[in-house]
Amino acid sequence: MPKPVIVSAVRTAIARSFKGALVNVASETLAIEILTEAVRRSGIDPTHIDDVILAELNYGGGDLARHAAVAAGMLNVPGQAVNRHCAGSLTSIANAAAHIGVGMERVIVAGGVQSLSTAPLMKWRVPGSGPELEFKEPWIPPSHPETPDAPTMDMAITVGWNTAKKVGISRQEMDDWALRSHQRAIAAIDEGRFTDEILPLKVAQPDGSVLDFAIDEHPRRETTAERLAALPVLHPEIEGFSITAGNSSGINDAAAAVTVTADDYAASAGLEVLATVRAWANVGVTPADNGIAAVNVIGKVLDRAGLTVGDVALWEINEAFASVPIAACRAHNIDEERVNFSGSGCSLGHPISASGARQVATLIYELRRRGGGIGVTAMCAGGGMGGALVIEV
Repeated sequence: MPKPVIVSAVRTAIARSFKGALVNVASETLAIEILTEAVRRSGIDPTHIDDVILAELNYGGGDLARHAAVAAGMLNVPGQAVNRHCAGSLTSIANAAAHIGVGMERVIVAGGVQSLSTAPLMKWRVPGSGPELEFKEPWIPPSHPETPDAPTMDMAITVGWNTAKKVGISRQEMDDWALRSHQRAIAAIDEGRFTDEILPLKVAQPDGSVLDFAIDEHPRRETTAERLAALPVLHPEIEGFSITAGNSSGINDAAAAVTVTADDYAASAGLEVLATVRAWANVGVTPADNGIAAVNVIGKVLDRAGLTVGDVALWEINEAFASVPIAACRAHNIDEERVNFSGSGCSLGHPISASGARQVATLIYELRRRGGGIGVTAMCAGGGMGGALVIEV
């Protein structure tokens, strides 16, 4: 059977939603840009692309993948929309690898797009409303049935706080993790470590000028331990609550994608293989234990890959909240120095549907700089889910 390999990986820089560089850039535009660049970097003739799979969340439907394919001139290429919340683009890549691995397809572009800045506002007709129809708006589809310990629209409780309580993680530990995340992200930016993975975008401004956007704008150079410690908790009414804006991820816009093909196709076409997809996994947990899904999925994906923690050179464990990677490191005895080496959600930000593919791209380029090795990316996802992917460079 063919092995799924990645022959291109690219992302945009990450912007702050509602006030950053991509505030007026639609999801469709991000999708077209990232698809076009992923194909260009792969060196593959666009007529050889069999499918495009892009994660999307809060977009309202429409199938961004197909829209981007048509806009890019790939009229014969279908497109598939994926939604697994935060782990959506990891699922897109896993789905691509599965199709390639069983020999059904040759080349698939997979990833995700997130533009909270331009997300549509939805309304929902209240069931049972009479002749005078009642609508709830704005409305966001719930990720799970709501309970007091797992509110559908407050991940600070469902993920951040519940994980911290369950594992016994202090605010100091979370603030320390967040500070290090910012420091690592700033170091990566200053050293140019993201340059190869980022697609610079030219973004039209309201005044007619054009902004060159190529640097992640969420990391804060001015962050200090004292500033993080001074931030108020998000729920002061809850006794002992320790989650703040500082030890949580950002609200962000970005896009990321990889091109997946079969190893024999890559060899015959003379393509440069960046990484092999070794394994993938997803899990579900009680929604109140959402953050623990990242812990559980790591064990599952390592078992599937036939690996141990000691076999892994580098990890990307998304910082939806700092409590999540801390919990994962404790549970699996992972060396924190090998985790989120260039920052993650607390610093780079968390463009939900794009974060998984962003993590894969960052892993690939960093492992290549270090001479290769095994990389694992994992994350929790809304509704009580988790996703993970194992690659080898």
